[in-house]
Amino acid sequence: MRFPQPLTIEWVANLIGATVIGNTAALATGINEIHKVETGDICFVDHPKYYNTCLQSAATHIIINTGEVEVPAGKTLLIVAEPFEAYLTIVNYFRPFNAAAAPISQSAVIGQDTIIMPNVFIGKDVVIGNNCVIHPGACIMDYTTIGNNVVIQAGTVIGSDAFYYNTKKNREVWYKRMQSCGNVIIEDFVEIGAGCTIDRGVTASTRIGMGTKIDNMIHIGHDSDIGRNCLIAAQVGIAGAVIIEDGVTIWGQVGISKTLTIGANAVILAQAGVPSSLAGGKVYWGTPAEDAQQKRKELVWIKRIPELWKKVMQQ
Repeated sequence: MRFPQPLTIEWVANLIGATVIGNTAALATGINEIHKVETGDICFVDHPKYYNTCLQSAATHIIINTGEVEVPAGKTLLIVAEPFEAYLTIVNYFRPFNAAAAPISQSAVIGQDTIIMPNVFIGKDVVIGNNCVIHPGACIMDYTTIGNNVVIQAGTVIGSDAFYYNTKKNREVWYKRMQSCGNVIIEDFVEIGAGCTIDRGVTASTRIGMGTKIDNMIHIGHDSDIGRNCLIAAQVGIAGAVIIEDGVTIWGQVGISKTLTIGANAVILAQAGVPSSLAGGKVYWGTPAEDAQQKRKELVWIKRIPELWKKVMQQ
């Protein structure tokens, strides 16, 4: 999430009650979670296992619960007892939850010749381009940006909260929601089927690239980046922070794990399970997904196992 304007670390420290190690006059330009941090960002960490990862990330300012760490050059520490709660304080200050007063927010911007069907909800600061069609029952949540010539079918939710939690098993409630302050960006000529859910970024953006076509009942997780001219068939599940490059085809009921990359022009056949990144320009199938031709050869040999075993036993 970008701040409306750069903030001094002194101002941020006063907001969250932090002790600062470093330059209090340094400027913070936004807040991001670890997968999306950029120079100028604030990030938080509250477990020793992840201290080094966060300190060595692109984040310039770190909210942390210890001062007993080596501070890399150019970094600033904001020390608090509960970094996660400090993160929530910042998010709630800039993007507090407000109950909607009307089905279509007064702050929404809707382009020329765009058709909004009955029972559509459009949230705060949503921008919808020209010549779009939003079908009945669709929900376009806060801060979503939609380009021109986009079709969104009935019952689809764009911009629901990320499935992303701060986890500590030494408290009564193990999982506490990491409040989402990101958004969804849908580019021109995208079509999204009925009953889909596209989660907004935790702190950044979930993006659907120009010309991509999405079938019914598909889930796309937070902060995922879907390239241009992709084709995604029904009941596909894509986890958080996945990069799918241009021209990828994903057939029905494929499951894709988090924080991986699918290379350009790859084809993933139906019901495949994808636990790790895949190179572009190939056809994949199976669980775990592998080269489809090789997978078929393996199945042929698996079917021959009883026959081969019988021969062995007869020797």
